[in-house]
Order: sequence, then C-alpha cells, then structure tokens
Amino acid sequence: MWRSIAGVSNSLNGAFIVFEGPEGGGKSLQAQLLAVSLERAGHPVLMTREPGGTGVGEAIRAVLLERGDVAIAAETEALLMTAARAQHVREVIAPARAAGRVVLCDRFVDSTYAYQGGGRGLDGEALATIQRFATAGVEPDLKLLLDLPVEEGLRRRQADPETLNRIDRDELAFHQRVREAYLRLARGDPDRWAVIDALGSPDAVARAIDTAVRDRLGLHGAIQAPRAPYSVASGPASS
Repeated sequence: MWRSIAGVSNSLNGAFIVFEGPEGGGKSLQAQLLAVSLERAGHPVLMTREPGGTGVGEAIRAVLLERGDVAIAAETEALLMTAARAQHVREVIAPARAAGRVVLCDRFVDSTYAYQGGGRGLDGEALATIQRFATAGVEPDLKLLLDLPVEEGLRRRQADPETLNRIDRDELAFHQRVREAYLRLARGDPDRWAVIDALGSPDAVARAIDTAVRDRLGLHGAIQAPRAPYSVASGPASS
C-alpha cells in the first residue's frame, strides 16, 4: 500500500492508481504517459488493464468484448468482469504492490459500478458484495476519472472502427448512464477521485494528471510528463 515516508516526499512505494471513465477519454494513452514519467523519476511501474492482465482475464476479455455475436446477460457480464478481477488482484496487483511497484490500471472496480450498475441497472449493493469478495479489500490510492461528453467519446472511438468492441456499440443512452454513474461516484468520494477534463489535447490532459498525482499523493515537483506522440482520436488514446 502506498505510504508517505517522512522526509521522502517522492515515495510512491506500492501506490495503486486507476484510470476510469467513459469511452474515448484516452485512458490507455494517459496511463502510458504517466508510466514513462514515473519511470524517468525512478519509480518502478507495472501497467495493467481490466478486464485482462492475466491469462484468465484476457480469455474473459475476449468473451466479453470481442465476441459481438454472443448475447450476454447483464448479470453474467458483471460476474465475468468480477471473476477476472479476482484473478488480477491475486496474481498481479497485490504482488506488484508488495514489491513496491507503482501499479497503473486501466479500469478497476468502479467500471463495474458504472457500466453494470449505472449502465445495465444492476443492484449496487449486490455488485458491492461481489467486489469486496473479489478484491479482498484492495483499493486504489487514486482514481483518475477522464471525463468527456459521451458523444465526443464515441466519435473518437468510431474513428477507428476496427477497434470497436461489443460495449462500444451499445446505445447512446447506455453510455450516458455510464458517465452519470462515474460522476456520482466521484462526487461521493472526492478525496480518492480526481476528475480530469479529457476534452483537451493529450498534453493538456497529461499535465492535469501530473498535478493530480502530485497533489493527491503528496509528491513535490513536477513529474514532467512526456509529450504525447499522437492525438486522442488515434491509437491507444481513444480507449
């Protein structure tokens, strides 16, 4: 678990930072940029994603996201996401934190609350129960919500049709509910969440993330994020 060490203002030993948000916010790109920045500053980093991050998780990801011809009940979707997370926490996240690495994760528990809870309308208490079982109490130190209007996020995703997945193709109202759920979650726990305006350029978003990480995790001095090599409408930035 991340801890502030007296006299060592830049300690990030075992910090757990997650990137959340609706589609098209550039989570993947921004996670990559933050990883490079932290490694340049001497912090060992592990990048991972959900669903995925393990052999089991990637197999579940293929069922959930890549098979557009399979009808999946909302409850099945939630349980599969959570099963992948249980493996992810035990096989990847917890060991990396114990080894002192900074873990950067593209989505975590709050994606289930936003997508399966807000988007699909599943009961929040039922989802919370299975999340507690899956994570064994592991929680992020910082949650970065890359927020933008749903229409713009989907426009970015649709700019590269080959990368669209089953959830991307859901109706607009579903994605609106997902965004609204994220914003409710952030309002409910402002100490742990930082809402980032993802409408700006990749460099502007990276600077905002730099500020959030420094302010929320007690670092002194800029992390000096590298410049983004491409726009949020192409490559990893559009996820």
